[in-house]
Amino acid sequence: MNKELLVISAVWCPSCLVLNKHLKKIENEYKIKINKLDFDLDEEEVKVYNVGDKLPVMILKDEEGKEIKRTIGEKNYAEIVSFIEED
Repeated sequence: MNKELLVISAVWCPSCLVLNKHLKKIENEYKIKINKLDFDLDEEEVKVYNVGDKLPVMILKDEEGKEIKRTIGEKNYAEIVSFIEED
């Protein structure tokens, strides 16, 4: 899988903390590259993605770095897997 998962989150976001525990497992099992941006610390980079103020945001990108789709809000492990597997 040559896709990339971009995760935009923040340290003050409870849903983001829940998401983080799933990401390590997903990265290992699905061999997907996961990049993270902090909503506050990476403000300029985050602006490019027009994410609004609801977090976390996950953006699935193709091999060329183009956005395929995105999802917003807290997701459980199965929902994240479904998100990265579906096209």
